[in-house]
Amino acid sequence: MSDETVIDTGLPVADARRSLAALRGEVAKAVVGQDAVVTGLVIALLCRGHVLLEGVPGVAKTLLVRTLAQALDLEFKRVQFTPDLMPGDVTGSLIYDARSAEFEFRRGPVFTNLLLADEINRTPPKTQASLLEAMEERQVSVDGTPFALPDPFVVCATQNPIEYEGTYPLPEAQLDRFLLKLTVPLPTRDEEIGVVQRHATGFDPRDLSAISPVAGATDLEAGREAVRHLHVDQKVIAYIVDLCRATRESPSLQLGASPRGATALLNTSRAWAWLSGRDYVTPDDVKALARPTLRHRIQLRPEAELEGATADGVLEGVLTTVPTPR
Repeated sequence: MSDETVIDTGLPVADARRSLAALRGEVAKAVVGQDAVVTGLVIALLCRGHVLLEGVPGVAKTLLVRTLAQALDLEFKRVQFTPDLMPGDVTGSLIYDARSAEFEFRRGPVFTNLLLADEINRTPPKTQASLLEAMEERQVSVDGTPFALPDPFVVCATQNPIEYEGTYPLPEAQLDRFLLKLTVPLPTRDEEIGVVQRHATGFDPRDLSAISPVAGATDLEAGREAVRHLHVDQKVIAYIVDLCRATRESPSLQLGASPRGATALLNTSRAWAWLSGRDYVTPDDVKALARPTLRHRIQLRPEAELEGATADGVLEGVLTTVPTPR
């Protein structure tokens, strides 16, 4: 697809790409040193996927998503997941209206563009499952009536990788609903100095008035259409399938990537290739997205965990052993 191709929105593809590329610079006004995570979130938006953000407390996960929503001019809502949170607190519930003598559906915070499910593993499975229909079908069904969610709609869920007390780990079926699992790292020394310096000069993370919208829903729509039409060679498709099949045969894993994982890797590789300015996917695009797309879809054997194996380490071995197409 040519850079000058105009999608139904009337927006040239090149303009949409430039606008989305500018997001990293705009988000950097509030969040220091998380360019890779911002790119991952943009890829999820282009693929209509959801993201699991994993990082220790205090690395600006919430601020990152809030700032991205502001820079994209999208509606943002945050739900703090707690042990006493009920499904209706997320999706909404039926309220009896005495005036009309009828039940009326009051929409919950899930009806937004970017939903931050903060500390999703702190709520019981019943409430975690309330997001399954929303994430998969992009709707909420109440008393047999479906209510469509806005477009775009992306769930950004966060969890703490080191805290297990009082948590409810996400089941594999729900983990598989997330397109990407992004690790939010601690900043480098220079980046941390920059963070503290900003706060020393009066930066308020609750005030995002300095963040201007540099892209919007129209750019995302144009980008999605371009990504859908991106050329993928048969050899690259076979490479994606071979990588996923290799995870199922790994002696370190008791659960490998499913066919859904293979299609997810195809989609994320396409989005990364388009953001990189190409109209075709290379094996390097697949390698770049393999870990964030597959790390939460595989499960280590207990004995491998005891020996110090990690999901990323196993995937690195798979990427090394599966022949790369030329």
